[in-house]
Amino acid sequence: MATTGQQQGQEQEQQQQQGQEQIKTTEKRKPVFVKVDQLKPGTNGHTLIAKVLSSNMVLQKGRAASQHLRQTRIAECLVGDETGTILFTARNDQVDLMKPGATVILRNAKIDMFKGSMRLAVDKWGRIEVADPANFVVKEDNNLSLVEYELVNVVEE
Repeated sequence: MATTGQQQGQEQEQQQQQGQEQIKTTEKRKPVFVKVDQLKPGTNGHTLIAKVLSSNMVLQKGRAASQHLRQTRIAECLVGDETGTILFTARNDQVDLMKPGATVILRNAKIDMFKGSMRLAVDKWGRIEVADPANFVVKEDNNLSLVEYELVNVVEE
C-alpha cells in the first residue's frame, strides 16, 4: 500500500509538532525562593537567599602534598534571612564562598539531620552563588538549628 505525498507531509508535520511539545516540557522552572523559617526536617530542593553571619572550620584533613588525595574541609556557617537563622555545612570549595558578611544564593539545598537538629547543606546537585549584598536584617533570635527533633515511628493499625 503506497502512501501519497500528502499523507507523508501530514505525518512529518505531526512528528514536528510532537518534537516541539517535547521541547516545551523540558523548559526550566523559575526558582521558588523560600525563607529560613519555612525549612522542615527531611526536605530538599530549597532555593534561598541568605547572609553568612559566621564561619567556623570544623574539620580539615588530608595532605596537600599528594595530588590524588585531596583535602577535606568542613565548616559550619551560620546563615540567615529576615525570618531566622540555620547552620549551613560547607564542604571543600564551598568553604571559600561562605565568608562572614557575604550574601549567597543557595540553590537546591537540602536539610540534613545532625544529632537531632537541622543543618542546611548543598550537595553535588546544588549550587552556591555569591550575590550582591542583600538589604534585609537577619533575625538572629530564631535559630532553627537549636530546635531538637525526635524521630517518632507512627504505627498504623
